[in-house]
Amino acid sequence: MRVNANWKKRLIEFCIPRIAWVFVWCLYILSRNRFFIDESVQQENTILAFWHGEILMLPFLYRKLRKTPNIYIISSNHFDGGLIAKMCDLFGFSSIRGSTGSGRGGVRVLISSIRALNEGTDIGIAVDGPRGPYHHIADGVIMMAQKTGKKISICRVYPSCYYEFRTWDKFRLPLPFGKICYYMYESFALDATLSLQEAREIVKKHTQSTELRN
Repeated sequence: MRVNANWKKRLIEFCIPRIAWVFVWCLYILSRNRFFIDESVQQENTILAFWHGEILMLPFLYRKLRKTPNIYIISSNHFDGGLIAKMCDLFGFSSIRGSTGSGRGGVRVLISSIRALNEGTDIGIAVDGPRGPYHHIADGVIMMAQKTGKKISICRVYPSCYYEFRTWDKFRLPLPFGKICYYMYESFALDATLSLQEAREIVKKHTQSTELRN
């Protein structure tokens, strides 16, 4: 039974990311896409921060930023995180598996992310991932920015019509034939002398401003 279960798992891991890749491309082709990328993000490698529920169409935003992908996406060690990582591979993105939470695994992910940023690579991270709470700003994005001096850009995806799932992240699935607006907002730095709470308030202010603008 275990061999059969492992075979099914490998089949899912192979098929689902490819089906999802084709699906999001179909959504993209059938939508009116508008991109708004601040010039500050184009000047240097950046920490690209987004909400977990808006992850589906974000690869297209990054493709507009960099013609040649140069990014690591933080994806959890959970099964769904593995599917996301494999789909990112199909877009030419690399992944760092794990969470920036507490524990040895979190330290490893942070070290890998900091090394990548210092080497000139972008980092994509779900600010409230991988398990929430919804729109809660976790420590990982703050620590990366403070340790490296790299700036953060808030990335948002706003579909004109979508289905919202009853999941913790309120995952949004854009519907075909609508308009999708993609944003990379002006990047900002976090002073290394700030406490975690002070830095969190700054990130929160920037995320809230993206809501107000739209």
